[in-house]
Amino acid sequence: MKDRDQTSRRQFIAGSAAVATAALASTEASAQTDEFVIDPPDVISMEVVGSDRRFPVRRVFCLGRNYRAHAFESGDNPDVNPPFFFIKPRDAVVDYREGTPYPQGTKALRYEGEMVVALKSGGTDIDPADALDHVFGYGVGIDWTRQDLQQEAQRLSRPWAISKSFDKSAPCGPLYPVETHGHAVTGRIWLSVNGQIRQDSDLSAQIWSVPEGIAILSRHYELAAGDIIMTGTPEGIGLVEKGDVLEVGIEGLGEIEVVVT
Repeated sequence: MKDRDQTSRRQFIAGSAAVATAALASTEASAQTDEFVIDPPDVISMEVVGSDRRFPVRRVFCLGRNYRAHAFESGDNPDVNPPFFFIKPRDAVVDYREGTPYPQGTKALRYEGEMVVALKSGGTDIDPADALDHVFGYGVGIDWTRQDLQQEAQRLSRPWAISKSFDKSAPCGPLYPVETHGHAVTGRIWLSVNGQIRQDSDLSAQIWSVPEGIAILSRHYELAAGDIIMTGTPEGIGLVEKGDVLEVGIEGLGEIEVVVT
């Protein structure tokens, strides 16, 4: 009797496993044909100079007040305060040719011309001496800010992500791969509005270099391929209106033209 019970138990377990396996196979087949309850978001990507292939964007980090004169014009003291970062959504990155629709919720749209660093790999606690090994390429971009919302958030001692993290707030140009164009360490960075120069500096004026910025950021996040870092803006920030035409250029990385619509 005991032997028959054990045999029946083995048969039940074997039968249950077969049913479970069949159910799993059915679920996997269903997942392959209908994996998500809604359509997945589009892949956000950037143009690459000299290639038909594009760079997929994973996350957008921004290094704040990374030029001494801009830090002071923003009421900060870079000799006392450490660097800080904020984040934009990846779909804030758009092709500069799309232009910039004047965003809702603000009456004070501020430009900030910046260099963009795109990572091909990452990690945590990256040594500054090794940081450039993780860079895929460099480009030109604009960090748009809803200045009135930022100032109100600062007045209330609240986070000011809403002033930075809005739709199409990071128009960017194409990326220049390191393997064909080298690293962007020095070179003029400038921005004009309707033909008048408003920002004019050099990458060498950055308080925190690209290797240092990557190393510091990697202490707080596990960086990965697809992450981009906007490396801060020089002094001369200001506001724009609908119809204004901005040009941003970095020596060796070309120029972009963005129209505010």
